[in-house]
Amino acid sequence: MTNLEFKIDESKCIHCGQCIKDCMVGALEFDENNIPKVAKGGENRCMKCQHCLAVCPTGALSILGKNPENSELVREYDSEEILNLIKSRRSFRHYKKENLSPEIMAKLKDMLNWVPTGVNNHRLHFSIVDDIEVMEDIREYTNKKIIDLVSKPIADTLSKKFERYKKAILNGNDIIFRGAPHMIVVSSPIDAPCRDVDPMIALSYFELYAQSLGVATCWCGLGYNALSFFPELCKQFEIPDGYKLSYTMLFGPADIKYTRAVQPEPFEMVSVKKGGREISFIERVKRVFWNRTI
Repeated sequence: MTNLEFKIDESKCIHCGQCIKDCMVGALEFDENNIPKVAKGGENRCMKCQHCLAVCPTGALSILGKNPENSELVREYDSEEILNLIKSRRSFRHYKKENLSPEIMAKLKDMLNWVPTGVNNHRLHFSIVDDIEVMEDIREYTNKKIIDLVSKPIADTLSKKFERYKKAILNGNDIIFRGAPHMIVVSSPIDAPCRDVDPMIALSYFELYAQSLGVATCWCGLGYNALSFFPELCKQFEIPDGYKLSYTMLFGPADIKYTRAVQPEPFEMVSVKKGGREISFIERVKRVFWNRTI
């Protein structure tokens, strides 16, 4: 046994080597008895992804104190049902003024532990507004700050940018948070290898699972802008030092029901062919610029 707490139940091991084959960092190898073990230096290379535990067909392998009997078994899924879920996903802007049930909220929070991250960098931070009274406090504060901001003699461009929000707020329209009772804010360490991508993947998983539970969601760019513009909100959301605010999503019980999917215009798609890599210097410069534009 090592600090990885790597164990093999030899009575169950069938010596198939699937755990060794699937370890992308080569942390495992066979011992002299054809039993998997941690290779030299493997403990330092291990990403703690638990693929070895997941791939073992007989449940012979334990690692990191995780035992296979405590893992859910993989089931087959109806691909048409999943496709329908994707097709019917909508951004909701009308919510009931009530909290989700504690049971539903607990399911949503628990699901987030399974979202994938680059290099298994499991350091995402989620700030969840799970009480409508807290959401009302955030809503009131943000709206007041915007009204105060555009009421001051500041640059015309900034005034014009926020003027329509001011009018909407003064007219009683919650243009920022759409009346949602809940919000989730995800942030990522600034030194994470995939700091900009991981949070978006997490919220994509969140919204699909929420929809499967009958919970409405909406990607909230205005909420993201509010947290960016008023950093004191980041303190309220307890975003840790050294973390980058990534994005926000509204959610809650829907006050509207969609009965059918939309009919979107198709995206442009190509089938990639062999070769065709010749490129001029100007094209190369442009492509490098486009690819690196933030």
